Amino acid sequence: MSEEQYSGPAVFGAVVLAAGSGSRMNGNIAKQYLPLEGRPLIYYALRAFEQSAVARIVLVVAEGHEAYCRKEIVERFGFTRVCAVVAGGRERYFSVQAGLRALCGVDYVLIHDGARPFVDQAMITRTMEAVQREQAVVVGMPVKDTIKVVDGHRRAVQTPDRRTLWQVQTPQAFSYQLIRDAYDAVLAGLAPESGAQAACGSMSVDGSNACSLTDDAQVLELAYGKKCRLIEGSYRNIKVTTPEDLEIARVFCKYGSSGPGC
Repeated sequence: MSEEQYSGPAVFGAVVLAAGSGSRMNGNIAKQYLPLEGRPLIYYALRAFEQSAVARIVLVVAEGHEAYCRKEIVERFGFTRVCAVVAGGRERYFSVQAGLRALCGVDYVLIHDGARPFVDQAMITRTMEAVQREQAVVVGMPVKDTIKVVDGHRRAVQTPDRRTLWQVQTPQAFSYQLIRDAYDAVLAGLAPESGAQAACGSMSVDGSNACSLTDDAQVLELAYGKKCRLIEGSYRNIKVTTPEDLEIARVFCKYGSSGPGC
């Protein structure tokens, strides 16, 4: 576990994830390519990082889509900071690992879901400033609704205190070597002292017997027991997962006073 403070000007990279199938969109087009005001959904996240202080961007796409994305997205829209387009895995955590391995020469990395088009410069700047202090930060917002914990029969068994609950978003930012080592350790099953093997089972690198790692903070917790600092994102920073989300995104583009400038 490497957690050294960088003494000179920090270099930032970003891993933008666009390898999902988008099965919940109920269509034949992967959600990252769905049009939002005339441009593919993934365009907006890439543009946000292109216009930020991030020096290098790795775009992670579905296997077999590398050439298409390089030509039709990166080259077409002139994203000069995209240094690599790589194939992801069948689960999010393998895609993140592939992106981290393709990124080099950076001190900190911001990991972002490409299906979140409303990440903005203020959010990216807050994240970059915070990660230099904390080494591991997660963007999110307090939940608005009451949350119920249910059992296998959908019976409510617990009502957590809403004041302690946040909905987690991206970007999630880390010291590069810290999160790279954490991913390599957890996905190789090399962190038994932290409970990684117990939590994930004997997970193999091809994705068999995969565990439920849904965000990057979980990986760091499993590898080293390190807790991430939550910082404020935005309620507009939605992830487009269902057709209803896409309709909301269109409303934000049409009527919002800020956002990606659709």
